[in-house]
Amino acid sequence: MNRVLSHNLYTVLCIPHDPVALEEHFRDDDDGPVSSQGYMPYLNKYILDKVEEGAFVKESFDELCWTLTAKKNYKANRNGNSVISHEDAFKLWCLFNFLSEDKYPLVMVPDEVEYLLKKICMAMNIELNSGELEDYLSQEAQQQSGLTVWQFLDLVNSGRFLRGIEQEAISMAVEEVYQEIIGDVLKQGYLWKKGNLRRNWSERWFTLKPSNLSYYVSEERKEKKGSISLDRNSCVEILPDRDGKRCMFCVKTASRTYEMSASDTRQRQEWTLAIQMAIRLQAEGKKSLHKDLKQKRREQREQRERKKAAKEEEMQRLKQLQEEKERKLQELELLKEAQRQAELLLQEEEQRRKQQHEEMQRTLEIQLQEAEQARASMQAEMVLKEAEAERQRKRITELEEMQQRLQDALQQEVKARQDEESVRYAQARLLTEEEEKMKQLMKLKEEQEEYIIKAQHEKLVLKQEMENKSKFLEEAQKQLEEVRVNRERMDQDVMLAHRKLQQASTNVKHWNVQMNRLMHPIAPGDKRTMLSSGFCGFQPALLSRRDSSLKLKQSLEKKKSDPVKNGSKENVNGETEKQLQTPDKDNLSTGTLG
Repeated sequence: MNRVLSHNLYTVLCIPHDPVALEEHFRDDDDGPVSSQGYMPYLNKYILDKVEEGAFVKESFDELCWTLTAKKNYKANRNGNSVISHEDAFKLWCLFNFLSEDKYPLVMVPDEVEYLLKKICMAMNIELNSGELEDYLSQEAQQQSGLTVWQFLDLVNSGRFLRGIEQEAISMAVEEVYQEIIGDVLKQGYLWKKGNLRRNWSERWFTLKPSNLSYYVSEERKEKKGSISLDRNSCVEILPDRDGKRCMFCVKTASRTYEMSASDTRQRQEWTLAIQMAIRLQAEGKKSLHKDLKQKRREQREQRERKKAAKEEEMQRLKQLQEEKERKLQELELLKEAQRQAELLLQEEEQRRKQQHEEMQRTLEIQLQEAEQARASMQAEMVLKEAEAERQRKRITELEEMQQRLQDALQQEVKARQDEESVRYAQARLLTEEEEKMKQLMKLKEEQEEYIIKAQHEKLVLKQEMENKSKFLEEAQKQLEEVRVNRERMDQDVMLAHRKLQQASTNVKHWNVQMNRLMHPIAPGDKRTMLSSGFCGFQPALLSRRDSSLKLKQSLEKKKSDPVKNGSKENVNGETEKQLQTPDKDNLSTGTLG
């Protein structure tokens, strides 16, 4: 078994080896390295120490490791159902190895589990139920520290978070996340590219990685047409529309400038930002974006743990001060009781021995003075302890007030996010209505052509209808003006919501700074940094475009409901058709570019 495993490792890792020497290593006598030292030292000395980085295909090595471990540990139908295929399980296994902690045995902390499941759900345009995930992770104490890869695969196969979703959709989402994290694919999709020699435009499938931008004939990536190497000297620029192409941009390298065209403005912006990120990674000497993000998330978790430990230490110190205060109070009570008893004994002694020697009286007076001094010193110490306790109480009160203010700021931020989500849902609904009204508009245009043919034979009868159509055209222009006014008003509403969102983010940053100041008293040489929370704003231009589309649909519904005005579309000379098409084009351009 070890001989076969060693041969496969030599083959997968592209290490030159001699089959005869391999047979000598695993012979039956006690002279071979495996017999005398064991397999693990042999694995490190003869195989792993000879591995050269970049000389082998990592995916082949992962498939070998998956084959060795999955046969024994992975049960696809352990819960009676299988949500993912065997190939998807292998990709999730690779993602788990990438996101797990760098210690044995490999586990993935709950934060990384939630991050990976959110990425998969986001690829399918669904939202992860975080509350149900927290309930699952809190069921067992062992799962709170992290999940093993087999527990994670059982969790995905259980269907608790992916119920009701087709396996094909899950496979596409897993493939997208696998390409993004394991394959370091920053973005991929179709673009039009201008040739270097023939200067013609061809549609290509582009795949962007931190080091290069490759393009293929189709999205199957079977026939590679070329690759653009990116370095710190490369740049990307926006180009004006020309040659019948719109949304153009170019990638400049040291040897050549590549001109490309996207399908729309949003795609062009996403591509330019992604290429700029790849160039930034090259300038910073980073080979993988997600390795850097993983390290940042780990540092944030460690910082949260340190803050939590510091808070627990502060609470422990306050508890110790309180116990010390109670102990001092008990000692003071004991001293007072001892003093009272000494005074009683002194009175009794004076009554019984009034005639005793004066030297004994001086001794008793000296002892009484010492007791008084001890009591005075104890009272002074108690005053100091009381002052310290009062300062601690004031500090606790300030911390509670600061925590309440921070919670209020967080509630404001949550409300702002909810407002943003409602605006996005309204945008999606308006876009759907816009598409339906555009279909009705096309149908109306076809009916208009039929009416124009009939109008050639009814020229004299439809003169009065021509005048009605002119009035209708004026009303349509007025409606267009109203649509533009409504669009501007909606832009102002969106900008107001955006400013509220920024104000909420600013409040959170401010109270985080105040909280950190109170939680960590300023000491010489002590500097701490605070993490600021924030989120990017949405694009108000998209909302204004959908608003204008909604007004256009309403005007089309009025047009369809008026049979007299629809009949007036007929015109012998074709002038009415031209006037109607002109505002349609304006509206379409306004909805597209607005």
